[in-house]
Amino acid sequence: MLQETLNAAAGTGNSAEALTQMGFANMIEHMTPVNWIVFITLVIMSIMSIYWIVFNFIKNIGLKKNSDRVIATFWETPNAQDAIRFMEEQPKSEPFSKVALDAAQAAAHHQRHEGSRLVETLNRSEFVDRALRQAVTRESLNLETGLTLLATVGATAPFVGLLGTVWGIYNALIRIGATGQADIGAVAGPVGEALIMTAIGLGVAIPAVLGYNYFVRLNRNTNNKLDTFAHDLHDFFATGSRVGEVQGR
Repeated sequence: MLQETLNAAAGTGNSAEALTQMGFANMIEHMTPVNWIVFITLVIMSIMSIYWIVFNFIKNIGLKKNSDRVIATFWETPNAQDAIRFMEEQPKSEPFSKVALDAAQAAAHHQRHEGSRLVETLNRSEFVDRALRQAVTRESLNLETGLTLLATVGATAPFVGLLGTVWGIYNALIRIGATGQADIGAVAGPVGEALIMTAIGLGVAIPAVLGYNYFVRLNRNTNNKLDTFAHDLHDFFATGSRVGEVQGR
């Protein structure tokens, strides 16, 4: 009876000691080179994904704030030259002004070369349409800056963390084979470290996936607005007025 009590007390002590070996600090202290590579990789992934999440968040706030103002100012400015001058004053990162400037430059270029082979090959509408398509495609690609990295981090970070987990469990099995001990004290430390690595991988991946999905939705709305604005610009520079204005006369 006394022996059973002593064994129970020893088991409780081993369990308590094992719990102290499952923390983050203990993991850092006992990490192997492979674990360090996995951990540093996850840290780098996390830093890059946070940077692009913050960058795209600030960029989309600016787009949402300025896009309606830029479009409204362009159409409400009576003089076309003043409207173009306003577009030239916008930041380089503002997509709507750049699309309008490309359309204006295409229309002006076509007008300057009337009677040339360029005009014979493409009429004004086709020339402006081609310039607008290229501008919208360029600005759409610019909107996707950083999204590829977020998608990559979201897809691969859990597996990188899982690699650390597998390696930690492998080390635990080697330790058990070397010592011949399979109690909680021998297993808890390496397994706990392995599970922490999995949690880190998930902690890196989840914000990246959420950020990617959020910015894809915002970009879809911005691209729709860009397409609408480009169609109006095509009508304006090809015919001299917007379709709605022509129908309203």
